[in-house]
Amino acid sequence: MSATGEPYIPASESPKELTRRVVIVGILLGILMTAANAYLGLKVGITVSASIPAAVMSMIILRTLFNDVSILENNSVQTMASAGESLAAGIIFTVPALLVIGIWDDIQWLDTLIIALLGGLLGTMFTIALRRLFIVEEALPYPEGVACREVLVAGEEGGEGALAILYALGIGAIYGLMVKGFKVTHEKVEVAWDFIGTRLYGGIDLSVALLSVGYIVGVRIASFIFLGGVIGYGILVPMYGLIRGWPETPDLAYGFYLIWKSQVRYVGVGAMVVGGVYTLWSMRKTIITGLSKAFIKSDGTEEELLRTEIDLPLDKVLLVCGILVGLTFLYYWWATGSLILALSGALFLGIVAFFFAAVAGYIAGVVGSSNSPVSGMTIATLLFTVALVWVIGDFFLGLATEELMLATMLIASIVATSAAIAGDVMQDLKTGHMVGATPWRQQIAEIIGVTTGAVVIGPTLQLLHKAFRITPTACEMNPRLDDPLCENALFAPQAELIGAIVQGAFGGDINIEMVLLGALLAVVLIVLRMPIMSIAIGIYLPLLLSVPIMLGGIISYFAINAAYLRIDKRLDREPSPEAIMAGRDVENRGVLIGAGFIAGESIMGVLVAVLVVVGINLQADFGITTLNDIFSVIFFGWFVAVFVWLATRALPKGGNLFTEAFMIVQNIVKKFINAFKLNINK
Repeated sequence: MSATGEPYIPASESPKELTRRVVIVGILLGILMTAANAYLGLKVGITVSASIPAAVMSMIILRTLFNDVSILENNSVQTMASAGESLAAGIIFTVPALLVIGIWDDIQWLDTLIIALLGGLLGTMFTIALRRLFIVEEALPYPEGVACREVLVAGEEGGEGALAILYALGIGAIYGLMVKGFKVTHEKVEVAWDFIGTRLYGGIDLSVALLSVGYIVGVRIASFIFLGGVIGYGILVPMYGLIRGWPETPDLAYGFYLIWKSQVRYVGVGAMVVGGVYTLWSMRKTIITGLSKAFIKSDGTEEELLRTEIDLPLDKVLLVCGILVGLTFLYYWWATGSLILALSGALFLGIVAFFFAAVAGYIAGVVGSSNSPVSGMTIATLLFTVALVWVIGDFFLGLATEELMLATMLIASIVATSAAIAGDVMQDLKTGHMVGATPWRQQIAEIIGVTTGAVVIGPTLQLLHKAFRITPTACEMNPRLDDPLCENALFAPQAELIGAIVQGAFGGDINIEMVLLGALLAVVLIVLRMPIMSIAIGIYLPLLLSVPIMLGGIISYFAINAAYLRIDKRLDREPSPEAIMAGRDVENRGVLIGAGFIAGESIMGVLVAVLVVVGINLQADFGITTLNDIFSVIFFGWFVAVFVWLATRALPKGGNLFTEAFMIVQNIVKKFINAFKLNINK
């Protein structure tokens, strides 16, 4: 919006918006973003918003091919692409859990399509009904929606750096092809050694995508994820090995993995369950406010709406919601064979899905969709669903354990998908509101994007499962012949967590001691006012995945502080407004570069999976020998240097990165010493 509150394109103008070329480009980018985010989320349990990279890629593609592209066309493309990405986040957190609990041997494409369509469209429809309330009347900030608006406007007005993400996309793809396709280097480097009766461990996953994730989330969140990894691998695993003994393995590092997998990761389970519930509890006032506003009706006065305020007809939206709930009932009935359980599940879905759509939409408006506690909402949904299915399915109907677990997963997965899509849809609608989009056209673009993602996500998961296996647990039950130790399995931490909770609820085989230890640890973290979910995810992931994330966070910190130095020439005081602006420019460019690296490596990971499935082995066909650990790290380091060079090109002129890095380290040491002295004096 302008300083006067007017959208960038006034309501009196009607430029091109949802054109045929927009639909084609939006669908193609939606396919790429859905596949890339699915791969990234399954690999490390973190997804990133596709709105900004999709907006940049849209501008590049459309402006390269056409001369008369409008900002509203670019907005429609990013809307479709980001919708597929958000849908992927909801699906990959839940559907692969069916592999973990052994109900599925492979990804069922039809069931995944139905779950994605029902959950995605239901969340979209609920969000459409709330658009005017949250965006126009409440005018919630939606920070990521505002950031995407700035990118679209900068592209419209001709800013530099629009090609940066395209360069980064290519570089990330080259790295992914070299490492995952040709296997020029190792994908990870690990070492462990004996130390005073126990063992120590060091390792890193050589992934530029994870490096980029760390830059995007920033040093604070990255450091807490890393702290969780240190707690798990650096403290709990050695303690367990010291007390209970180490497994007999020729590779000491693999012994770390075995103890983490069989014992310590359940500490992460307990911490995430408590953390998810606490996160929702701590935001209860925001949730109550959002829900109360969602049920407030307008005064019913008729008014002539401008082009920029015309939504899809509310009566038609509510009718579609009713149809979707009815179709969900039929799907539950078909999948479970129980009429009563299906009816209960559909009614539960209709209420809870609207609840979480309103919650996710409101929270995204306050803190952004990337900070919205989707994992916490998923866990809370799962716990409520377990209770519902246990009462009706077990207590009244006496269903078998497998039937109870299947019903639980089907209900929870649709609700979780609905919540995952809601926050992103509202962010996109906020962007559209600010640039002057026609709401009903953008809402149709959302529906197209959700449908595209729903069609793509099933085959993508099936492909990745055949090529690598999704989750170590599912891999152990059905390993690939060329990977008997499941070293290439995708971790899918949320799916493993959900599978463990469901099995523990109905099968009773969860590691209760470690879960309780994790719950106790979560309580300690709550008392210390630390971000529980970030640390819990770190515990639940092998440490080697946290290391590149931490490295990316450190690069982000140094780049931003280098910008402060070049403007203010000092770091011992609060940065000036000019320095803050320079730091923000560097951060934004790094985010674009990181998004390109993530998309490039992740998309190449999916393409390599295609080659694996069809039986093509690039390493064997070209006779390539994998470099040793040292040269693998050097190869990775070169790409890290390229990332730093590209990300810091937005720094103000006149400075030396090496000198600035030294000064930043000095400042960190001074702050640490001063903080230590303060604590001593107390």
